[in-house]
Amino acid sequence: MTKILNYIWRGWFVILGIILTLLLAPPILLLSIRRENYRHAYVLVRLWCYGMFYGMGFRYTLRKWTDKKLDKNRQYVFIANHTSMMDVMLPCILMPHHPLSYVGKAELAKVPIFGMVYRRIFVMVDRKSPKSRAEVYIRCAERMAEGNSIVIFPEGRVPDDTSIVLDQFKDGAFSLSTKHQAPIAVFAFEGLKEMFPFDKSKGHPGRVIVHFLDVLEPAPLETNKTKAFNQIKSVLRE
Repeated sequence: MTKILNYIWRGWFVILGIILTLLLAPPILLLSIRRENYRHAYVLVRLWCYGMFYGMGFRYTLRKWTDKKLDKNRQYVFIANHTSMMDVMLPCILMPHHPLSYVGKAELAKVPIFGMVYRRIFVMVDRKSPKSRAEVYIRCAERMAEGNSIVIFPEGRVPDDTSIVLDQFKDGAFSLSTKHQAPIAVFAFEGLKEMFPFDKSKGHPGRVIVHFLDVLEPAPLETNKTKAFNQIKSVLRE
């Protein structure tokens, strides 16, 4: 019975996504025809994320581990652990003053209607293509020059082994920070691995704990990579 209810709940996720996309995709696309107007479209992108997150029965509690604050006049590289599709909604909800562009896999651009919006919001990367992986830094730099912050999940993917608390980080986010002198906003999301896993027969609504851990100023790649990994892992282990 629990599995049946879970599949119904997951079915609502699809229906909700379709409804919100059909309602919000046209104005998002219209407002973002010119890249400099993306800030206005971002208001609707955040509305889509709010609708998906709260519409699926999720709430969140923010816990701050640092006194540092995000400056609305600076661009950041936003990083967090990645365990669920719902991870994608949280950065937009958390960052009202920093229009976000995500780094994401190119395959999702093929989804009808949603794919058109996806191409406006995401810097797409084909992880199988060395050329695509190299060019992503150029495209991210262009988005930052337009005033956007960048979201990268440094694990690169959700590990197949669910016992892994935090997979090893790729260099991308930290290389981008160093090269373009952008600080790194470090967050950890706790709970979504159980509440909304990629296994569609499992999950439940609930409250996610969001940990705001640190703002790391640009530093040598390995320094910030190691520091951020240890910060996130220590919180997830507690």
